[in-house]
Amino acid sequence: KPGEQKHPKEPSSLQCMHLAVVACGDRLEETLIMLKSAVLFSNRRLCFHIFAEDSLKPEFEKKLKEWPSSYTKKFESNIYPITFSVGNAQEWKKLFKPCAAQRLFLPVILKDVDSLLYVDTDVLFLRPIDDIWHLLREFNSTQLAAMAPEHEIPKIGWYSRFARHPYYGTTGVNSGVMLMNLTRIRSTQFKNSLIPGGLTWEEMLYPLYQKYKNYITWGDQDLLNIIFYFNPECLYVFPCQWNYRPDHCMYGSNCRGAEEEGVSILHGNRGVYHDDKQPTFRALYEVIRDFPFEDNLFQSLYYPLQSKFLDTVHTLCGRIPQVFLKQIEKTMKKVYENRVIVYLGANHRY
Repeated sequence: KPGEQKHPKEPSSLQCMHLAVVACGDRLEETLIMLKSAVLFSNRRLCFHIFAEDSLKPEFEKKLKEWPSSYTKKFESNIYPITFSVGNAQEWKKLFKPCAAQRLFLPVILKDVDSLLYVDTDVLFLRPIDDIWHLLREFNSTQLAAMAPEHEIPKIGWYSRFARHPYYGTTGVNSGVMLMNLTRIRSTQFKNSLIPGGLTWEEMLYPLYQKYKNYITWGDQDLLNIIFYFNPECLYVFPCQWNYRPDHCMYGSNCRGAEEEGVSILHGNRGVYHDDKQPTFRALYEVIRDFPFEDNLFQSLYYPLQSKFLDTVHTLCGRIPQVFLKQIEKTMKKVYENRVIVYLGANHRY
């Protein structure tokens, strides 16, 4: 309209919710199921940043193209080789699991990305990524990353019992789900145990690894704990339902947030999607894996999930099915309502 002020178009990097994952070895299927859970429920457009071994790249490209167009239009994907910008690449590759240390280099590699959600391959989204993405707005002026505690109860926590290096807070943090403001990370001088002054993220990584390499068990997660031990004001801690692991239910239920709201992000670490140790985790993984994209969510996802859960009620985690089902049921209702509203709107005639 004449005289109407035009707002500048939001740059595509801001329109996108950026999701990064690192896949090596036999993690192709697991990564694809994680990406599928992200696309199934999210509202805003997604930008996937997949760091993968060269042998996996063609498979990722092929499989993602096979998804129906109603889903492929919701995301764009970039696949990158595994690279380490400082230090010895072979050493970094051997740290904990193959390639896991790649996540430490995301601020350096993705120079044009402002904010990012990094997840391990064994993560499943049970609600829209939009909801965890909104937590970026809750960061105060010094916070530049967000993670969940490794444990809620210090006496059963790994770090509080066994760590031989500094770690964040009373129980340490788990890096399987990590929200990052990369712009802030790149521009911050971090306090450290190496020199009296500050160091940039990139300057700090390799010397820090050299100093602590004989004391760390969980690789890059331990390095992150060391960094945030010296810079606690830089970390925003989100509750355990955003990174819910078998540890939260196998010793009795110890994630209050999940009991109240349900699990938001499931993290099936230690291979529990693929063995019989935690049937509840496996049930969720298999139902999302087997869900035919275009089918009815309740019929082909929620009802099979409910019946699979009935077989797990004798297990420690299966005793609390509402924790696993509450959030995903809520999410599916919303997705269904949105589709109905869009459909009615498109067919409405005045």
